[in-house]
Amino acid sequence: MRSFPYKSAKKPNLSSPGRYLLWLAGAQRGTLLIGIVYGSIWTVCQALTPYVLGQAIDQGILPGNFARLSTWVGVLVALTIVQSISATLRHRAAVSNWLQAAYRSAQVVGYKVTRSGDALPQKFSTGEVVSTCASDAMRIGEIFDVAARLAGSVVGYLLVSFLVFQSSWQLGLVVLFGVPLCGAALMFVIRPLQRRQKEQREAAGQMTALGADTVTGLRVLRGIGGEHIFVQRYRERSRTTQLAGNKVAYSLADLDAAQVLVVGVFSVAFTWIGALQALSGQIDTGQLVALYGYAVFLVSPIRTAADAVSRFIRAQVGARRIIDVLATPSAVHDVEATVPAPFAPSALFDSATGVVIAPGTLTAVVSGDPAQSANLARRLGRFEDAVLREAEVRWGAEALHLMPLREVRSRIVVSDAEPQLFTGTLREELDPTGKHTDAQIMDAIEVASAHDVFDGLDNGLDDEVTEKGRGFSGGQRQRLTLARAVLTEAEVLVLIEPTSAVDAHTESRIATALQRTRGVPENTTVVVSVSPLLLGAMDTVVFLQDGKILAQGTHRELLDTVPDYRKVVIRGEGMDGHSAEVVNNTGTNGGGN
Repeated sequence: MRSFPYKSAKKPNLSSPGRYLLWLAGAQRGTLLIGIVYGSIWTVCQALTPYVLGQAIDQGILPGNFARLSTWVGVLVALTIVQSISATLRHRAAVSNWLQAAYRSAQVVGYKVTRSGDALPQKFSTGEVVSTCASDAMRIGEIFDVAARLAGSVVGYLLVSFLVFQSSWQLGLVVLFGVPLCGAALMFVIRPLQRRQKEQREAAGQMTALGADTVTGLRVLRGIGGEHIFVQRYRERSRTTQLAGNKVAYSLADLDAAQVLVVGVFSVAFTWIGALQALSGQIDTGQLVALYGYAVFLVSPIRTAADAVSRFIRAQVGARRIIDVLATPSAVHDVEATVPAPFAPSALFDSATGVVIAPGTLTAVVSGDPAQSANLARRLGRFEDAVLREAEVRWGAEALHLMPLREVRSRIVVSDAEPQLFTGTLREELDPTGKHTDAQIMDAIEVASAHDVFDGLDNGLDDEVTEKGRGFSGGQRQRLTLARAVLTEAEVLVLIEPTSAVDAHTESRIATALQRTRGVPENTTVVVSVSPLLLGAMDTVVFLQDGKILAQGTHRELLDTVPDYRKVVIRGEGMDGHSAEVVNNTGTNGGGN
């Protein structure tokens, strides 16, 4: 069993589809070489079979020499056994090469997705990226599947040319030049196929993108009664893809017909010339039988070459799409000369707003424009280096975007407003690294007040999470995401609207638990929210207006001294559906007690 993911190879060569395919070949050159060796042995055995039959006729049957006949029959049996074994091993190597190339391509795309920040979603839809992994990667694998057969066909073609030259130099020239000419003749059919396959790939990618986007927003579409519009759009896109596929099928049918015609003409001409030479006494009967066997064998190299060209065209189309994804500049990346991250917990300073996040504190960010506070959180989490180059964020004494990305990601964690869950067990979902005990996981669930999630689960933490966590309600997904964020034990934890989908009583428990769990000197917590229940539990609250810091203090202080702050908080509470009485009581008590 081959382990996955594969070990990281050198950086992919993205200068052209051909160079990308060569990079893949280099990454699996061992199994490629094994496949080529087995493919060559398999083909050589096939090529030698007509020769052995001819020798058995000329040296055994015609002169009546039973000993010579037995010898050649033994050689034929040995060739058959070797051919059977090598065919099995060649096929295993071919499948291995196919899957390695496909999964390595999917792996590098997945690696790109996880490290490109917002750059990839801005350029490609989810469906297009999925299609790249599900379709293009497999098409790339096909060329490595046929590589062993193609190499064996070349070896077999050269061997047969040599053997035919031993019988007749005229027929040797026919083989030597006729086979390449037959392959070249098929290019007139292959060129239209290449264009049509590209059109079909683009249509299929657009259809997949539309389907994925429709499924993602299906609940919203049903809510507004607009699903029939998107169904019709998908129907139209599907019809376009079908028509493009039909054109590809026409070209493939033309290619198959052309192969039969070209190969048939070559085989007839080759056999006819051999028969004339046999009648004139230039070659023996056994040699004529061998020549007919060679004619039958040469059908295979021509077909394999045509198949390889067709697959290479598909692989080139797929490789070009993968290159488009991989060549998208990442929103974040390590610079050549990095500066060290602070050794101890340090303050974060955002030059765009003037906000300073003191280490070891619970800090809330409030703004009349939710986008401004969310953008601050994303800058603190280093989502886009280009933004930080224009408006620098400093962590300690150095710029955040100049620090090693791995260290930033391990020490600063941002939990976004939209909860994202993946398939797998609930334990793997909450603790992807697998370094926490069940007791620690349950403690994080306690902080997120998510015990009710287990009411509908038969297997507890071992229960399978459905795609995107659709088996949970919005509030449950949000609390599970919060538990996962708490389990990271990040030095700096940034939470964007972590309780917007829960009721007031649950939110109050979460606020108290966060204050207890994260309110220690080694932890820094930033919460973007307008909820008084959370704001009352914070050490300090920062109020933004027009993208700049307007005031800073405790929740109680800002309520009493900043009218605009009070308006934003009360308006936000009303939007969340929490009662005005809770707002007033929280404001009176302050501090979250």
